[in-house]
Amino acid sequence: MTGFLHFRRQLGLGVFLAALGVMHFMETYLAAVFYVELPFGLVSPGSSIFFAGKLMLILLLYMKEDAATVRQPIYGLFLGNLLTVGIAQILQAHPVVTLPGGRPADMGFLSEMGWLMIWGTALLYVDAIGIILIYERLSRIFRGLTVLRFALAGAIVLSFDQVGFYAALHFLFDAPPAVFFGGWYAKLLAVLLYSIMFATYLKFGQMPRMVRSSRQIGDIFNDLTFRERYQALLESSGMDGLTGVYGRSRLEKDAPALIDESLKQRKSLSLMIIDADWFKEVNDLFGHLEGDDTLRQLAARLKAGCRPRDHLSRFGGEEFVLVLPDTDHAQAVELAEALRASVCHSLRRPDGQAITVSIGVATAPEDGEAFDILLGTADERLYQAKNDGRDNVHGRHGRSVLGSRQAGA
Repeated sequence: MTGFLHFRRQLGLGVFLAALGVMHFMETYLAAVFYVELPFGLVSPGSSIFFAGKLMLILLLYMKEDAATVRQPIYGLFLGNLLTVGIAQILQAHPVVTLPGGRPADMGFLSEMGWLMIWGTALLYVDAIGIILIYERLSRIFRGLTVLRFALAGAIVLSFDQVGFYAALHFLFDAPPAVFFGGWYAKLLAVLLYSIMFATYLKFGQMPRMVRSSRQIGDIFNDLTFRERYQALLESSGMDGLTGVYGRSRLEKDAPALIDESLKQRKSLSLMIIDADWFKEVNDLFGHLEGDDTLRQLAARLKAGCRPRDHLSRFGGEEFVLVLPDTDHAQAVELAEALRASVCHSLRRPDGQAITVSIGVATAPEDGEAFDILLGTADERLYQAKNDGRDNVHGRHGRSVLGSRQAGA
């Protein structure tokens, strides 16, 4: 099988996927019906050899290719098994004709096999993601020890898999405990064997991607789970993938139309820029994952304080823009104060310190009749709010009176 990977460029990925599919069917079938008794328990070559080998090959494929490639066989196997179960259900609804001298079709076993294959593929999906992430995580501990990381990742994930797969075997076929322990020992021995083969392959083969990956674990996980496709879909629809509110492209498209409509109806329209104070500290002290979570919480709090007709967008980084149709300047400043107070009173950093925002407000037509002019004016007032100690609102008349009273209290 490593030969398939070696000639991947010449043969393409199809040969590898076909071989993997055959291995998947054979290991599931043998795991259900064929066992041998060894000194340390009952062992199925399907589970201990084929499945362990398949999982280690998936890790090897990742090491030679990338996460976006290795997810293809996982989803392909899962969809193929769903199709198998569907066909089995259709076949059971029809009478079966036994040919002279032939064996009758065991439709019940076919159905059980289908469900076992689905459960096995679901485990394989988790296993494949897990073994890759653990392999990458171990690189921080065992730098340069590729074979050791390969073996440890396989041993950890296959131990987890044995628990899950045995549970299905016990439920469907009343498998005894000897199957669990025998299969577990056999999988660990298989990992040792495949690791020796891998070390030999490394000695004589070429692995251009063997250098430690510089990508974040979260990025690899996103590739494995198609999350980057989901993010691209959100971006194409004008939504911000992190916070779930509108993105900048949607704002730049919708805001001018909203302003034009308000001016035609001779109504006021206000715009505010909302910026999280000291946000860089959150990233520096608690990490970017915590920073992302803070932005999601902030967006949710702002959205909860908006009216149905308001238009909330993430402008970039920790800045949000809120467009308020049919809203004069005094109303906008009052709403801005309510949002500022809501954020301050409800959101906390991991160390318990309050998360605050500074807000700049501008209103059409008094502050301008074009989107870029309103945005620039609101940005200038946001800058004044930052210079005025943060956690406050600045409008046309400077710092809002309500905010000053609350600060004094």
